[in-house]
Amino acid sequence: MTRYSSTVLALFLTFAVLTAKPVYAQPPATDSQPPAADAEPAAAQTPPADDDDAKLRPAEPDYVTINLPTTLPLPRHAMSFHLTHRFNEDLRGDSFETQLGNLFGLDNGANIGLEFRYGVMKHLEAIVLRTSISKTFQFTAKYDGWHQTESMPFGLSGIVSIEGDNNFHNTEGGAQANYAPALGLVVSRTIGDRVALYATPMWVHNTGTGSADTRDTGLLGLGGRLRFWHSTYFVLEGSPRIGGLAIADAQYAFAIEERVGAHVFSLTFSNGPGTTFRQIARGGVPEHLTLGFNLTRKFY
Repeated sequence: MTRYSSTVLALFLTFAVLTAKPVYAQPPATDSQPPAADAEPAAAQTPPADDDDAKLRPAEPDYVTINLPTTLPLPRHAMSFHLTHRFNEDLRGDSFETQLGNLFGLDNGANIGLEFRYGVMKHLEAIVLRTSISKTFQFTAKYDGWHQTESMPFGLSGIVSIEGDNNFHNTEGGAQANYAPALGLVVSRTIGDRVALYATPMWVHNTGTGSADTRDTGLLGLGGRLRFWHSTYFVLEGSPRIGGLAIADAQYAFAIEERVGAHVFSLTFSNGPGTTFRQIARGGVPEHLTLGFNLTRKFY
């Protein structure tokens, strides 16, 4: 086994072991019933089901489609960990024999992202993402204040972020952070418990490369998720630019996804390795397709 595939396998197994939940026995049943007077205040304090951030949403199992954000809320004081790998093997450019010899990219290295999010308060989450591309840190606040209900035909989340290269630090006479703030909205519409559709208009600052030019880019992220078998999904997204600087092709991706309890695993295919908003705004690689995966673990 190669060094890269060994590293990936070891990381995956370690993560699975460390985050496995023990099973606890149920407390013994009792014949005593709580007083009716005590039950009424508890019922009155229960929030509406549509406003419960912790409830299971079968059509919306993850906080991203593949790279773009969704409107899935994170409960107060809850946590989530997200791991991304985008391997470097070009599945469109290399022969099948070459791909098989490289185990479809596992031998060619990968662009890796590690993300942690925390529920600061009801509907508000703080997110930190670190990617190996240019040693980028991205800090994001997301407010999931409007959920789809009978009277509200769609969900709506607001996003504000800032990212910087070189570990978010300017080095005197060396690498620069090239800070890039971004603002956006996520609009969602679910159809039953099978389909979720998303539109993500976003403005990203300082999307130029290799110069002092601080150009802006406007993009409209579009995505969807179809639950076609129990907890198995097909996911698709694209990020066409609608204004400002547009480099290369728009980034797109598709995936097969499986939800198992608090874990969500996605086998992804994309034309670019970008996972931060600036990387997505810069676009994908023309005539390029790479294998990757996402792994999410919720802690609540």
